[in-house]
Amino acid sequence: MRNLLMKRADPMLHRMPLILLAIIVSILLFNTAIPLSLKETLYAVSLTIKSVILFMLPMIIFSLLLKTMVGLANRATTIITLILICLCASNYAATFISHFVGEWVYHLDLSVIRPNDAGNLSPAFVFQLPKLVENNHALFAGMIAGMILGQAPLKRFQWIVQPLDWVTTRLLCGIAYLIPLFVTGFVIKLQYDGVMQMILKDYLAIFAVIISAQLSYLFLFYLVLNRFNIQGTWKSIKNILPAAMAGFATMSSAAVLPLTMNSVANDTINPDLARSTVSVTTNIHLLGDCIAISIFAYALMKSFGMPMPTVYTFAVFTCYFVIAKFSVAAVPAGGIMVMLPVLENHLGFSPEMLSLMLALYVLLDPVVTAMNVMGNGALAKLIDQLAAWRSSMVTSPTSG
Repeated sequence: MRNLLMKRADPMLHRMPLILLAIIVSILLFNTAIPLSLKETLYAVSLTIKSVILFMLPMIIFSLLLKTMVGLANRATTIITLILICLCASNYAATFISHFVGEWVYHLDLSVIRPNDAGNLSPAFVFQLPKLVENNHALFAGMIAGMILGQAPLKRFQWIVQPLDWVTTRLLCGIAYLIPLFVTGFVIKLQYDGVMQMILKDYLAIFAVIISAQLSYLFLFYLVLNRFNIQGTWKSIKNILPAAMAGFATMSSAAVLPLTMNSVANDTINPDLARSTVSVTTNIHLLGDCIAISIFAYALMKSFGMPMPTVYTFAVFTCYFVIAKFSVAAVPAGGIMVMLPVLENHLGFSPEMLSLMLALYVLLDPVVTAMNVMGNGALAKLIDQLAAWRSSMVTSPTSG
């Protein structure tokens, strides 16, 4: 049943980048022809879809982790350990490597100024579902329940696992078809609030450096995962683009999690493991944040006349930076809020610098979220390859 549903969704998923690009270009070109009431209504619809998705996420996360843990059985603890090691190493590497880009930015003749206040599009109506279960609670519940059930004969609990898997697959496919409508309202808001115009006019130099660094790092990540095969690398990137573009519009990697799950499932050996990896790491594996915040930090230190931090100082800052990510919520500006105290305590940021960092981050948040989504896809592929390699090593007969 799962394969049939995925095949039905594939044609639209393959055309999703073109559909989303057409939506964005159309809104930019015909923005003045769209009545304000329609803009407010479309934005309200997008917020409603987002609320529904976030309402269903705990069940989706629980179901995916339950099935994966039951399937992995005794290997579940090992897999979770592998995921935690890889995501911490990935966050640390991206943040620390950005130090060298930041040093280069520090020596450029850049001047950062505070953006002007922009307009604010209000939704025509508000429909907010209550959050009954926290995602973290569903995550741990799925892990623990899966590990417990994994110790018993699998057939005994198929009546629990299979229906949940069927419902989850249906939900993921259904949400995929809502993505174009979901994205439309958020793109309209970005255009109305003037965020896109500010990005293009006032901060192009610094943003160009950050985006170039993010794209270069992610391309290298995917290139290594595909064993330096250019064709395979492009295929992997093209596969994750629909989720990345949806993340750009919504500024929430949690909201586009179902689309990210569908994307990684098409580019991995074990789709269930890949989906579970994404569900576990979405809130804490944020490569876009790692690179953007680090480079913004150097640009601000240059603008405020602060000395450039030493390699040791930045290495210590990176450690606390990675730890702080475990408390990040993958919602708009969620990546920067918990990082402000780290910037203050370990890089000496003043209140004015923290305020400006927040303002700049919010302006680039669409791009940062898109990069986070692409990074989550890369991590899922890495975990999938390492798990497959470990499995082959365990099951292959020893020589001699």
